[in-house]
Amino acid sequence: MKIKSKDYQVKEGEKVNLDKWPTQVNPAYKSKKKYKKYLKKQSDELIELQRLHYASNHYSVLLIFQAMDAAGKDGAIRHVMSGINPQGCQVFSFKHPSPAELQHDFLWRASQYLPERGRIGIFNRSYYEEVLIVRVHPEILRSQGLPDELHNEKTIWKGRFRSIVALENHLHRNGTRIIKFFLHLSEDEQRKRFLDRIDEPKKHWKFSQADMVERGFWSQYMHAYAACLTATSTKLAPWYVVPADDKRNARLIVSKIIVDTFNSLNMHYPETNAEREQELLSIRQQLIKE
Repeated sequence: MKIKSKDYQVKEGEKVNLDKWPTQVNPAYKSKKKYKKYLKKQSDELIELQRLHYASNHYSVLLIFQAMDAAGKDGAIRHVMSGINPQGCQVFSFKHPSPAELQHDFLWRASQYLPERGRIGIFNRSYYEEVLIVRVHPEILRSQGLPDELHNEKTIWKGRFRSIVALENHLHRNGTRIIKFFLHLSEDEQRKRFLDRIDEPKKHWKFSQADMVERGFWSQYMHAYAACLTATSTKLAPWYVVPADDKRNARLIVSKIIVDTFNSLNMHYPETNAEREQELLSIRQQLIKE
């Protein structure tokens, strides 16, 4: 299996045109059996890295997943993070903001759920919704109670991009490593997955008329995503555009990027000094005598 994380990374300053980013690439696996083998190998490595991450307690890691409906965010999180110790991992899904949340700035509610040191935080959607769905549906912006002078749609998105980059730079300076995934699904593949959800009774709960309404804004969403990726992919907090038409291959790519990021961190188990070793030896002798 050959997956190079940098092949999917949006370089800082790169202008993104999503029409030129593939939604499907040659798979890194040759069969379902091979796929399971590769994913398990990476999952086992991630489990060990998480244990080291938790023990070293220097960094926190934030994974952000953004995508159109049916792109496979839930499945990627479930399969890639399978086996991870739940004590060291937190998953948050962001829906429509509550009345209380609307009384604060757009980054406030997500900031409450940032991971502690030694832990992994996963945002299934995130504060990036504020420059995506809110941009596509400006009526949401008008409902946020902002002063009239801040409703200028020619300047507000650039301002929000700057706020996001500033937040992520601040988090990096304080030990949080951020990995951002955009699962890049084609419009035709979304159609097929919607049909599958309709035809399969066990998947009916995954589909609603609202999904079809949002599908009608496909081109607007692609424009919003392209602008977002262009403005907010940095060296410290890069975006990765993951081809998502093949769910299995997307999971392998996501897993490899996460493993590579963890391996780049300077982590080690806490060292034991002579005093501590003597204490442990004394305790061991007590236990033997019992």
